[in-house]
Amino acid sequence: MTDTTTTGIPPLPDAPVARSALALVRRTESAATANHSVRSALFARLCADHRGALPGRDYDPELLFLACVLHDIGLTEAGDRHQRFEVDGADTAAEFLTGQGLPAADVDAVWEAIALHTSPGIAERRGTLCALVRTGVGMDFGKATDFVGDAVGAAIHAAYPRLSMATTLTDEIVAQARRRPEKAPRFSIAAELLRERSTPPYTTRMEADADAGRWGN
Repeated sequence: MTDTTTTGIPPLPDAPVARSALALVRRTESAATANHSVRSALFARLCADHRGALPGRDYDPELLFLACVLHDIGLTEAGDRHQRFEVDGADTAAEFLTGQGLPAADVDAVWEAIALHTSPGIAERRGTLCALVRTGVGMDFGKATDFVGDAVGAAIHAAYPRLSMATTLTDEIVAQARRRPEKAPRFSIAAELLRERSTPPYTTRMEADADAGRWGN
């Protein structure tokens, strides 16, 4: 089981690369997106415990944190390149982690988890790390959170407020897609969000799902 604080929240990793990744996210992402990234990491750890996955045996907790906390780095200025934001984010994260001295195999594992985090039915088939990252992100939208106690959920959100996360993410993804249409290939989440933002009532399914979910937007 994961060691937790007195509030029941898993502690954040304290290794230099984890601290550097968190600092990068806080420095370059919007507050709403950065908080979403950290909450996703916390939910992923809680999910791992719930499933009986043991850190060090079934997955690497540091890589799980890095993949979760960096999964939306493609929405930053540095990550805004010419591919869909998940792939740009995976590339940006890989460059950062390589510069931090992470081994190539670990960098590749994080790359894959970030690139696939919006790919249902694929991420779940690519091993424990990919599955936990996608699940942790989904849990922050209120999906499959029955095993998270109300007190733990409240403590997580007190530490990392939501700040209209789903709306912020939608706006950031759509803004990139409008500037660079190649970032929204047909059937991608960016293309769908762009279509919904361009059509009355202009509210996306991602926002509606968050509003209807356990945690709200």
